Amino acid sequence: MQHANFSQLRCVVGIIRSISVIFVSGLLFSCTQSPTGRSQVLLFSEAEMASLGQSSFEQIKGQEKVSTSSGDNAYIQCVTNQLVTVLPPSYRQSPWEVVVFDSPEVNAFALPGGKIGVYSGLLKVAKTQDQLASVIGHEMAHVLAKHSNERVSRTQLTNMGLGVADAALGQSGLREPAMAALGLGVQVGYLLPYDRQQEVESDRLGLELMAQAGFRPEEAVTMWRNMSAASSGQQPPELLSTHPSHGSRIQELNALMPQAQSVYQQAHSQGKVPSCRR
Repeated sequence: MQHANFSQLRCVVGIIRSISVIFVSGLLFSCTQSPTGRSQVLLFSEAEMASLGQSSFEQIKGQEKVSTSSGDNAYIQCVTNQLVTVLPPSYRQSPWEVVVFDSPEVNAFALPGGKIGVYSGLLKVAKTQDQLASVIGHEMAHVLAKHSNERVSRTQLTNMGLGVADAALGQSGLREPAMAALGLGVQVGYLLPYDRQQEVESDRLGLELMAQAGFRPEEAVTMWRNMSAASSGQQPPELLSTHPSHGSRIQELNALMPQAQSVYQQAHSQGKVPSCRR
């Protein structure tokens, strides 16, 4: 009980730093914890976030070129389906919609409501099913950890104050800042980065997801080495970026590897052996 109270206190202190006028009593009920125990402020319901994810995804599909490659679509859907089987029950209630965008961009994203977008350029860097699973698992982890809700809540509190934050997300005045907080830029297809805490958290959760699904967790490290090679040294210094550097990411993943390998071995013994091919 004391731990929960301290967590709430830290949560409220974080809010006070973000806005100038606040009603603390109304926010205590919005303080919660992420799957790793980190304090979060979540002001919106799952239904509201799913609605925002759906409308944002429809906009992206309308403006990006959707891939017609049956091989790429089946391959990415196969990897996603394997990961979905190990998600918490509430995230398995309805199918995840997966869309492949025909673009050289090396990227992927997931949105609340079970929406996943993968850019075909990613397949030039993610060379195996396990490497692809490390990316999709990482993006799914952002959804499981409610990072989008956290970002939308921070944005509304910071820019508009508590009263406006309570307004419906569908209200026209809130749509653009809410979409930006989801990680969607003004130009469709341009994805804004999550902050470092959220990225590290998703690396950890994503590694666990892929191992539970029977994908080889060590391939997550290989994937980030591939990303480093593909960037040709163009990544900005870590202190100037919201993302961890590739080196820091690899170091963190290696530290988590013994536990992930144990989870993987258990999944393997239970017959979880994915076989997704292009």
